[in-house]
Amino acid sequence: MSKEIGEALPHHNSMDITRPGDPTEKSFHAKMKKHFAQEVSTDHADILMLICCLITGFLDSTLYNAFKTFVSMQTGNTIFVALGASDQNNRPFGWARSLISIGFFCIGSFTFSRCHRFCGPLQRSTLIASFLIQSCCILLSASLVQGLVIEGNVPADLGTHWDQVGPIALLSFQAAGQIVSSRFLGVGEVPTIVITSLLCDLLSDPLLFASVTKNPKRNRRAIAFVLTMVGAIVGGWVSKVTKSVSPMLWVAGGCKIALTLVWGLWKEKV
Repeated sequence: MSKEIGEALPHHNSMDITRPGDPTEKSFHAKMKKHFAQEVSTDHADILMLICCLITGFLDSTLYNAFKTFVSMQTGNTIFVALGASDQNNRPFGWARSLISIGFFCIGSFTFSRCHRFCGPLQRSTLIASFLIQSCCILLSASLVQGLVIEGNVPADLGTHWDQVGPIALLSFQAAGQIVSSRFLGVGEVPTIVITSLLCDLLSDPLLFASVTKNPKRNRRAIAFVLTMVGAIVGGWVSKVTKSVSPMLWVAGGCKIALTLVWGLWKEKV
């Protein structure tokens, strides 16, 4: 009798409990897919680009202290390469570091711009991927220096440390992602890595002395300059106190990770 009752009762197994075809699960996946495929709003996107100006200050002041080259501002690197042509670099093969920085910045500009156009310049997933790659470049550089794989002492000695080319290449590549993002987001007045043209545009603005509410582009340019300066001062002091580039690299990488997360939550374009 008990055997007959047991056969009559329904049998349950793990397949009955967790069904891959569950409508709730499908609905969640559909929502996430739609969320990441959305175009983000460009309203207030300038705030994120202004934070990138601060990051530029962190990186360029810190890296110049240790590696005697810039990773964002390629005007200075161009001059260093030119001085190297007449054998006037203060550091052996300093021109080669600057040339590598210029080269990887160009590669980054080409890569990021093509990927943005191919995937959708304002698509949420595109911006998340862009800033995640930038974050990884900075954090990888920080890990290499922190792990003593690469020399990162401040002040730098006059030796030729070819292993330092790695962080220079990574950081120059990621810097291109910032300016490419600013262009596609329609915030060209905040290029994040260029000060010369920014100052020219700021001071030649016919509405330079207009009220704060009437000239937002002027406001952004002024704030971008100040934040780059503040970032450079902070980077200089921290590298001087710690005698290493790794602390500011971790800070910059953390800031980029935060920006990546913000893009995941940014409001949709209406």
